[in-house]
Amino acid sequence: MTDLRQQFIEGMSRAATFVSVVTTDGEGGRHGVTVSSMTSVSADGPAPSLLICVHQQSPAATAILRNRGFCANLLADDQQQLSDIFSGRFKPAEGDRFSAVDWAPGARGQPVLARASAAFECTLTTALLCETHYIIVGAVTGVDLSERTDALLYGQRAYRRAIKL
Repeated sequence: MTDLRQQFIEGMSRAATFVSVVTTDGEGGRHGVTVSSMTSVSADGPAPSLLICVHQQSPAATAILRNRGFCANLLADDQQQLSDIFSGRFKPAEGDRFSAVDWAPGARGQPVLARASAAFECTLTTALLCETHYIIVGAVTGVDLSERTDALLYGQRAYRRAIKL
């Protein structure tokens, strides 16, 4: 019998997804984490909404819940280093992830990463713990679009770039 978990991991590695760094700031502290699970929920309703998934043991998850807000920064195709910093693959010499990157507070005070393809500031609307991860939905309160339209992708256990066919 094959291991279902290993088959699942292998199967999901074949799905290319875009890479986002989710940041938050407020009384719960300033934190950020790289995620590959960020997607739109709806453009309709009182405000557009998006969904992220963050491991329950991540300090970023606790901070997002306490801060009641976050920013989903969609990385541009040459921002692999930012992904590595916020995923923990690369440890900045100073130890603080935010001191190693260019960022500024957005209109709602959430950290917006410089040169990200798009940044979505959100107010937390729903959080549900599902096994090991929080499924977090936010109402989008602002969108920053850069001139950089190519998103960083991750698939087959490596960073990728999208090409037009």
